[in-house]
Amino acid sequence: MSRTYHTIKYLCLVAWSIFVVFPFLWALSTSFKDANAVTSGARYIPWLEFEPSTQGWASLFASGSRGINIVTPFINSATVTLTASIISLALGTLAAYGLSRYQFRAGFVKNADITFFFISQRIMPPIVLAIPFFLMLKEIGALDTIAGLVIVYIALLLPIAVWVMIDFFGSIPKELDEMAMIDGCTPVGAFFRVVLPNSIAGLVVAGMFCLIFGWNDFFFAFTLTFTKTQLLPVAIVSLNSSVTPWWSLSAFALISVTPLALVAIVVERFMSRGSLAGAFR
Repeated sequence: MSRTYHTIKYLCLVAWSIFVVFPFLWALSTSFKDANAVTSGARYIPWLEFEPSTQGWASLFASGSRGINIVTPFINSATVTLTASIISLALGTLAAYGLSRYQFRAGFVKNADITFFFISQRIMPPIVLAIPFFLMLKEIGALDTIAGLVIVYIALLLPIAVWVMIDFFGSIPKELDEMAMIDGCTPVGAFFRVVLPNSIAGLVVAGMFCLIFGWNDFFFAFTLTFTKTQLLPVAIVSLNSSVTPWWSLSAFALISVTPLALVAIVVERFMSRGSLAGAFR
């Protein structure tokens, strides 16, 4: 029975791994094809089923009309995502600590209601927020700007940071704060000197989620920008035309997922050492 269970378990893991990895292998294979290989229905194995070409990769870094502008959208996406993630993580950590340590009340509104308010911001469909965000950025002159997107992304990522950190702070005994204040720390000092150093695992997880959601956002990057500011997801979709250059689009897509893959590798290494123990509970 045990051998059968392990066999089925590993077969399921292999099947799931193939399902997850296949799109990346398809994109990698397509990125080394040319127009003839794509239109002729060439399969996946280079040299055996088609002659590999670097046309797709070369077009990303070529100059002039033959090239595809990848550097500017990449820098824009990195700037917006990192800035919004850092600010959201800082504000969300402070808000989560306050909600986990102190009781707030305004009429019938209590801590649980405030926490749910933050989480509910992720429940609403993005289309509901599109027009208010558009009008707000128009009024302050921030449409089609990096600063405008940062403001919007903070509103989107802040609930994620609060949601992760409030759960993590709840797992840290309040006695640590009390002992620090007995030793002479103020509540703010206890937070920065005692609680925050013991919350690195939660900060890593919350930061990872903020980076993933911010980097992958397409809807607001598409609806709130026009020509001056273009983020990576919009730049990839803009390659889709009457004659789609699948080779360039595949190479572009692989480059866009590389930063998140690196983040996942780094976080996984921390998790494998047990340094994120308790972050997921």
